[in-house]
Amino acid sequence: MALIALGVTGGIGAYKAVEVARGLQKRGHDVVAVMTRSARRFVGPVTFEAITRRPVITDQFARGLNADIEHIAVATDIALLLVAPATANLIGKFANGIADDFLTSLYLATRAPVLLAPAMNTNMLEHEAVRRNLTALASRGVRFVDPGAGYLACGWIGKGRLAEPEEIVEAADLLIKPRGSLLGRLVLVTAGPTYEDIDPVRYIGNRSSGKMGYAVAAEAVKRGARVVLISGPTSLPAPAGAELISVRSASEMHVAVEQHARSSDIVVMAAAVADYTPERSSAGKIEKSEGPLDLRLVRTPDILAELGRMRGTSLKPVLVGFAAESGDPVARGRAKLVRKHADFIVANDITRPDAGFEADTNAVTIIGHDSEETIALTSKTDIASRILDRAELSLKAQGSGLKA
Repeated sequence: MALIALGVTGGIGAYKAVEVARGLQKRGHDVVAVMTRSARRFVGPVTFEAITRRPVITDQFARGLNADIEHIAVATDIALLLVAPATANLIGKFANGIADDFLTSLYLATRAPVLLAPAMNTNMLEHEAVRRNLTALASRGVRFVDPGAGYLACGWIGKGRLAEPEEIVEAADLLIKPRGSLLGRLVLVTAGPTYEDIDPVRYIGNRSSGKMGYAVAAEAVKRGARVVLISGPTSLPAPAGAELISVRSASEMHVAVEQHARSSDIVVMAAAVADYTPERSSAGKIEKSEGPLDLRLVRTPDILAELGRMRGTSLKPVLVGFAAESGDPVARGRAKLVRKHADFIVANDITRPDAGFEADTNAVTIIGHDSEETIALTSKTDIASRILDRAELSLKAQGSGLKA
C-alpha cells in the first residue's frame, strides 16, 4: 500500500476528486487529501475525511507543534503527489515555483512523482501561458492525465473537462506500480514536426500533429516501459507517465536523440523531421521587397540513418522508422528500410483525407526485412499497439540470439 497525496483545487471537477480518492483506496492505496481554499468552495473537507479516514490538510500554518512544517513530513512520506483537478492557477504556481499554500509548498518539497489532471475552460487550456507552463512542468518530469472533451461548466463544448476518475486512478496506479510486457525497458519516441527558422518571425515547418508518436508513447507507458518522448512543437499534452523533451528544430531533435538512443531498447522515429533547413537564419526580420526572396536550404542530419550506422551489427536498439509518402508508400518504405538500416518501416499514404497528418486514424503497412503487415484504417492508438507488438517480437528474438 502506498500513501498518495491527493491535491484538490478550485474547479467544478473537484467533486470527481471524491471518486478518485475512493478509486485509489480500492486499489489498496492510502490517501491524504490536500485542499486549497478555493477547492473548499466546491467540496467540503468533511467529505474527504469520511472517505480517507484522515484529517484533510487545508492550512499551511495550522496551529500546533511543528504544524507549519507539516508539508515537509508529508513530502517525505508520500509515494505520489496527484492533483485532480489541476487548475490553470495551480499549474502556473507549480511551473514558476510559487509556494503560497500547503499544496504548492508540498510540490517543491517532495521528490515523489507528480501527476496532474488539468481541468479548465478550453480557451484557458489553449492559452500560450498555460501551454508554456505545462511544457515547463513536463520537462521536469511531471506527468499528466489528458483532459476530456465535452460540455464544460461554463456552458462551452470543447476540451478541458477533468478526465474520468477511473482514468486518473489508472494513471496514478501505473506510476506507483509499473507493470506490463515492457517493464524495465527504455522506449525512445520522437513525435511532431520540426520548425526551421528563417528569421525571428518565419519558419519552415510541416503539418505533423504528433498524434501518432504520442499514441506510441502512451502505449509504451501502458506496457510498463520508461518512455522518453522527444517532441517538436505540438498542442498535445504529454501522455501520463512519459518523460517529455521539447525541441524545435531538426538539429535540436538530433542532439536529444543522440543523448538517449544508446541506452534505449526500442526507438520509434515517428517525428516528421525537416529534410532541409535555411543555411543561415536572419537575426532580424527579413523585410519584404518587390523582388523575389532567395533562400538557400541545406540538408539536415538523417537521424534514423545515423542510428542505423551507429548500431552496426548490434541488435539493440530496435529501430522503427516512418515513411509518410504521397506516392507508393510501400515501395518507398522498402527502400528506406534498407537505406536506413532499420528493423521496421511504417509506411502510409498522406494524401488520404482520413489518414496521416492531423487525423486521428491511419492506414499503414509495417515493413520488416522478411515480412509485411498491412493494417486497414483504424485509430492511431490501435496502430501504436501493433507497432509495439512487432518491436517486442524483435526484443524476444534478441534474447534467443536471433534477428526478427
